[in-house]
Amino acid sequence: MSTHGAALNRWRLVLGKSAEGPLPLEDSRLARMDDALDFLYGREAGPDVRRDPEGGHGESQPAVARWLSEVRGLFPQETAEILQRHALDRYHLTALLTDQEVLEQLEPDEALLEMVLSLKGMMKGPVLDAARRIVDRVVQELTKKMRHEIRRSALGKLDRTSRSPVRTLRNLDIRKTIRKNLAHYDRENQRLILEQLYFSGRAQRYNPWSVIIAVDESGSMLPSIIHSAVMAGIFAKLPMLTTYLVIFDTAVVDLTGRMDDPVETLMSVHLGGGTDIAKAMGYCKALITAPRRTIVVLVSDLCEGGSRQSLYRTCHDIVESGARLIALTALNEHSVPDYDRATAQTLADLGAHVGAMTPERLADFMAGIMQK
Repeated sequence: MSTHGAALNRWRLVLGKSAEGPLPLEDSRLARMDDALDFLYGREAGPDVRRDPEGGHGESQPAVARWLSEVRGLFPQETAEILQRHALDRYHLTALLTDQEVLEQLEPDEALLEMVLSLKGMMKGPVLDAARRIVDRVVQELTKKMRHEIRRSALGKLDRTSRSPVRTLRNLDIRKTIRKNLAHYDRENQRLILEQLYFSGRAQRYNPWSVIIAVDESGSMLPSIIHSAVMAGIFAKLPMLTTYLVIFDTAVVDLTGRMDDPVETLMSVHLGGGTDIAKAMGYCKALITAPRRTIVVLVSDLCEGGSRQSLYRTCHDIVESGARLIALTALNEHSVPDYDRATAQTLADLGAHVGAMTPERLADFMAGIMQK
């Protein structure tokens, strides 16, 4: 195919079916690509031109399941993922998420995870099981990505569950070294042969801090809910922290008992409904036992549906008690906040730290608080 012909074909695919007369495609593969693109983007002209995926338009109008298979076979992976995302986000092809065959073909990523969590109420039986596997895969990837930075900043504390690359006498973990080398005890000479020394990370010798994470279930907060659940799961495994996790709308649900399983946490989330931040903050306040060693992290867009005065009063009490209050208007990789600025300003005036952060930045910020 000539360069000129290739350029014409690309333009023909961009222009769509409307250019079919003056710019015919040169082979069947290009025609299949055109059909796949038209199935999705033909919707731009309005509902009257939408092709019914189950209708009688022949092989060139694939059903949703076959459409996805076609897209993955015809386009590069990056392009296929963009088409998948547009189908979900822009055109709301929920059939992608309510058909087990289709669901199992989708490429798991954070965008898909958000869609699955938004629509899981429509899923039952094998479809719900397939959705849970997607949630599990994405959560595993997120955990792997976040764990290293969070544990390293791990709030400047000694983590005796890991070995330190800094080998000094000060960091020698004597108990672990003895325990791990007992198999090499020389009975005849009555001495312990140390074949390997074990070292701990940075140490600070004091009682654990309490971290209380309260997450707003509003639909707009979904990316932050995902990252909060993963972060709480990581915090739960850090011996220097006592972590609590609650989610709320107009009711408060304590998920601390499920915190070590972010998949279960996320599958229990019910998006939407009203918001009573004051009630959630009242619940968090009741969990505080050592205020000067407690950080309360509120993850919310701060659009209060309950009593603002009650919210402000409770937050004032938390700050006055000596606990640190962090109000995060976004907790995700992009930290793009959309929140009630008047409420945010009032909380800041009361002494809360208000802002948007990535999980890694939050861990560093908490480290700064705990090291003071």
